[in-house]
Amino acid sequence: MADVIPSQRLHSLDALRGFDMFWIMGGERIFHALSKITDNPFWNGLSFQFSHPDWNGFRFYDLIFPLFLFIAGVATPYSLGRRIEKGYSKNELLWHVIKRGLILVVLGVIYNNGLVIKPLSEIRFPSVLGRIGLAYMFANIIFLYTKQKGQMIWAGGLLLGYWLLLLFTSSPGHAPGDLSLEGNFVSYADRLIIPGHLYVNNMHDPEGLVATLPAIATGLLGILTGNFLKHGTIAPVKKSGRLFLAGIVFIAVSAIWNIVFPYNKNLWSSSFTMLVGGISMVLLSLFYYIIDAKGYKKWSFFFVVIGMNSILIYMSGHFIDWRYSTESFFKWLIQLSGERYGILTFACCYIAVKWTFLYILYKKKMFLKV
Repeated sequence: MADVIPSQRLHSLDALRGFDMFWIMGGERIFHALSKITDNPFWNGLSFQFSHPDWNGFRFYDLIFPLFLFIAGVATPYSLGRRIEKGYSKNELLWHVIKRGLILVVLGVIYNNGLVIKPLSEIRFPSVLGRIGLAYMFANIIFLYTKQKGQMIWAGGLLLGYWLLLLFTSSPGHAPGDLSLEGNFVSYADRLIIPGHLYVNNMHDPEGLVATLPAIATGLLGILTGNFLKHGTIAPVKKSGRLFLAGIVFIAVSAIWNIVFPYNKNLWSSSFTMLVGGISMVLLSLFYYIIDAKGYKKWSFFFVVIGMNSILIYMSGHFIDWRYSTESFFKWLIQLSGERYGILTFACCYIAVKWTFLYILYKKKMFLKV
């Protein structure tokens, strides 16, 4: 098939967003079930990848969150860029960006605490959506007021500055450069700044405020990638190849940086940012090559349906009892599967129920927009 010139909308981006959210909406359950059923080293290894390290290290599940933020960045030159091309003023767009970011912060607080009145000391303010909202907001403000070179300087400056911050500071009573849970400066600063409850023993929060700084760089890496895909003059196939190579370079640099500044999702370390940025580029290059460059789109429909309502499916667990819904429709099938294979059947049916819900909304063109 000949190269296909992509339209203003990146179909690969919708598919990759859906691929990312597939694991959040229950995809990891399949591997956990296969591991439990078979006790096979292969399935055990895959199941292990769908958990988070306690502190340092990297597993596949650590990619889900930053990949979503990277994707939001890639979309910026298409969504916000289109508004700029239509003549919107920067002040109008600034308000749009700030409003969207703050809405995500509020949704994150609701996700953590529900619609329940609690004492301030029991409220957890940091959240996944909150970090996405703040990082998205500041990355988009930088996009509005700088050119591409400025965006690159900001991204590099944030990563290097964050490294130096952690290298020369620590929690009181610890040596400078201490990166332990108790001794690092980021967790200490969050304890001073953030009201309410912190996720890990009220000592550290993986979605804390200070570690949002390198997360802004994740958003900027996405924006720079979106700029390249939208404005680059080379053929789509060559774009995907160059993006793939850029991702490999980022991964290699991250491996070197990991020696002195370990991969750590909890701190969103600069090496971690480079690693997940590189992997995100590699994944997007593959999706872009197959879907937008070569035009093979039909296979991705399953993921597109998920990606078009990603925030809704993420929030839905607080308002819909998906386990009850799954058992209501498929308890008979789970029972027929027997005690051993029932957990695998449940995992597949659980995903099917959620996807059907999203498909109905997709057909009715009902999408939750923030």
